[in-house]
Amino acid sequence: MGKPPWDIDYPQPAFQALIKSGEIKPGRILDVGCGRGENAIMLAKNGFDVTGIDIVENAIAGANTKAIERHVKVSFIVGDVLRMDRLFTEGEFDTVIDSGLFHVMTDEERPVFARQIHRVLRTGGKYFMLCFSDKEPPGYGPRRVSKAEIEQTFTPFFNIIYIKDATFDTLFGPGSRKAYLLSAVRK
Repeated sequence: MGKPPWDIDYPQPAFQALIKSGEIKPGRILDVGCGRGENAIMLAKNGFDVTGIDIVENAIAGANTKAIERHVKVSFIVGDVLRMDRLFTEGEFDTVIDSGLFHVMTDEERPVFARQIHRVLRTGGKYFMLCFSDKEPPGYGPRRVSKAEIEQTFTPFFNIIYIKDATFDTLFGPGSRKAYLLSAVRK
């Protein structure tokens, strides 16, 4: 089996831009569904205190190897994002990032996921999410998500700052998939 299309060996440009613009502020950051750790490692290289969580053990092993090779300190753990209350204290993080995890959640998992993100963030903490957009044509890849679905899931727990058009880089090329970028603040 080859590499999954999202395993691009560099951080997503949308998150690089959030650091460059200063939208991601210094503090403790949690990368949910961190995969092999590219976004988490980039954040750590920029001086953030970063924890990455993923349910796939091989992904976490790969992330740990990369962090060691690149001389970067990141705490990577194997865990279920739908049960983060078992792993982290309430309000433990200043920021949570999500690169491609929300769009794989089922309808039943979405409210649980939103509550878990809310719980691990401090009041006023920020959540940044990059997900496949319903503007991406049907076909190969994960479920497409509409702005209305994002609003419905997160509005009970967050004040939405914006949901804007973005792109995902994949093995198919830079900016090869249409996405939404969410910025939200924990109520």
